[in-house]
Amino acid sequence: MHDGDSHHRHRHCHEQDDDTVYLDLKNVKVISALGRGAKGVVFLVRTENGQLLALKAILRSSVEKKKLASTSQGNEYRRICFEREVLASFHHPLLPKLHGVLLTDNIVGYAIDYCSGRDLNSLRKKQTEKMFSDDIIRFYAAELVLALEYLHNSGIVYRDLKPENVMVQENGHLMLIDFDLSTKLSPKSAETRSVSSKSKPQIEPKKKKKKKKKFGFSFKRRDLGISPEDSVHREELESDAVSSESDSVEKSNSFVGTEEYVAPEIILGDGHDFSVDWWCLGIMLYEMLYGTTPFRGANRKETFYRIITKAPNLTGESTPLRDLIGKLLEKDPKKRISVREIKSHEFFRGVDWDSITEMPRPPFIPELTDVEGMEGNKEIDVETYVQGVFKVEEGVLVENNRKSGNRNCEENRDNKDVWVNNHPTQIQNDNFLIF
Repeated sequence: MHDGDSHHRHRHCHEQDDDTVYLDLKNVKVISALGRGAKGVVFLVRTENGQLLALKAILRSSVEKKKLASTSQGNEYRRICFEREVLASFHHPLLPKLHGVLLTDNIVGYAIDYCSGRDLNSLRKKQTEKMFSDDIIRFYAAELVLALEYLHNSGIVYRDLKPENVMVQENGHLMLIDFDLSTKLSPKSAETRSVSSKSKPQIEPKKKKKKKKKFGFSFKRRDLGISPEDSVHREELESDAVSSESDSVEKSNSFVGTEEYVAPEIILGDGHDFSVDWWCLGIMLYEMLYGTTPFRGANRKETFYRIITKAPNLTGESTPLRDLIGKLLEKDPKKRISVREIKSHEFFRGVDWDSITEMPRPPFIPELTDVEGMEGNKEIDVETYVQGVFKVEEGVLVENNRKSGNRNCEENRDNKDVWVNNHPTQIQNDNFLIF
């Protein structure tokens, strides 16, 4: 959810702006459904000028009901508004561009760039040992650093960095998607902390007891979505953007993220800032190197316990990459490596930060999308399709056949996650989750 004074800034999500481009379903050709999440369905569409876009469509009745709700579900409305707002503000090659807003009697949504290379998690699984080499990790890590740096300089904490939210564009470069868990804080100022500091712990004076706060809770499971019974909701703070007594940087108290990637300070409820994204980057680099996340437990409770108490198991010889991962997975956010230190780390020695996004030949280039091969004989009606997947009952959004659908889709992904002819540039266009 968007923190702080979002209710002042978002007045009405669907108020027309002068620069807003509104889409008409009559003027776009729906090619196929790409995937679905907890809130809506994503379609591959082609505009009148032949441009391929990813159209995210959400059932309007669910948004309007949640807009009026007083629980944390009521903030879905503001999340959608916030995501649309930040998409419209982006001007970066590694972030999506808002190409248009969809608003009908039955659905709301927006169109962004279509990425034909699927997500980074799918790409990793197609490697021989489901792991990337250090050189490939270096390229992808550098692009993620640049994308996060841009967001932080814009005052945006991403808060949901994971391979499933990192897409591979047609040109082989990355693109971050899914900003519904992001939030705005004061833009990042110059960082002064250093991981090399070895000063003795300072004894802090006793602080006055503070009144207990209620935290907004919004977690995603690392699967094809989170079902209603997996969701936990608490009353949200009227404003969960706060200033830390020990740090001049504004912090948030929202309890959000994806279980295996969430930072310790979020679990502990100490308030968090931009450094949570560097923790998530550390988890991602670990997964790219070892093929698994470092703290995964049998259930949420065990996973959180390991995140708070266990050190990552960086098996293997000492390398610059393992050193960087260890510094990113520092449990104390004040000691965690900063963006300045990340970019000057030995692992990135030789990286030209000003030209990496213009590299003509990234590690993997997707095949051109075979639109004709994806088109079915039956024309897809977006409104009917979304209404068929989701329905609203007594103010609660329910996905039809969600459990069985998840199992079937997961089985299909497992069976199809192989390279065609074992060639690294062969990208399949089977269904995948993109939000």
